[in-house]
Amino acid sequence: MNRFYRIAYSIIAPLIRLFFPHRAVGLENLPEGGALLCANHVSGWDPFLIAVALPIDARLTVMAKDQLFRIPVVGWFLRSAGVFPVKRGGNDLAAMKTAIRSLSGGNRLLVFPEGTRVDGESGGEAKGGVTVMAARTGVPMVPVYCGPRHKFLRRTTVVFGEPYTPVIAGRRPTAEENRQAAEEILRRIYALSEVDGWK
Repeated sequence: MNRFYRIAYSIIAPLIRLFFPHRAVGLENLPEGGALLCANHVSGWDPFLIAVALPIDARLTVMAKDQLFRIPVVGWFLRSAGVFPVKRGGNDLAAMKTAIRSLSGGNRLLVFPEGTRVDGESGGEAKGGVTVMAARTGVPMVPVYCGPRHKFLRRTTVVFGEPYTPVIAGRRPTAEENRQAAEEILRRIYALSEVDGWK
């Protein structure tokens, strides 16, 4: 595990838990090896809430938009914590290779299939890249639902669903297999919105 990540987690986790009280549900659904954590994206706080909902030794890596890495200090911090950039709106082969290498190494990779922040299930569609990563590495996709829009001191729930393995006939998914798997993982993500960890 990245030493810098451990240090950052130890400092940031108590603050996140204080200002964004949340509960994790379904951690038992996480597979032992590599996994593609596919989450909805409503806020810039989502990656922090999901990371803190996981144990410190969860072997988490994160794919984030490349614009963040151009910001002084922020880019350095993200890279030091094991986050890597992806260019949105096209095929980023370098990011895909990094993702496949991370998953093949047994890490849990956090991605946002819709590619951008979306307010509600009807607001976006999943990109096919998540299916390609799952098919190339053989790891399961784990749907993750990260509460409604987050506000300071407002309670929320982070839900980890049951692993989903898309059915792919060949080594690479066809366009139709891509579409079906992307739609299915998105459906599974938003189906978790009915879970309330505070009951």
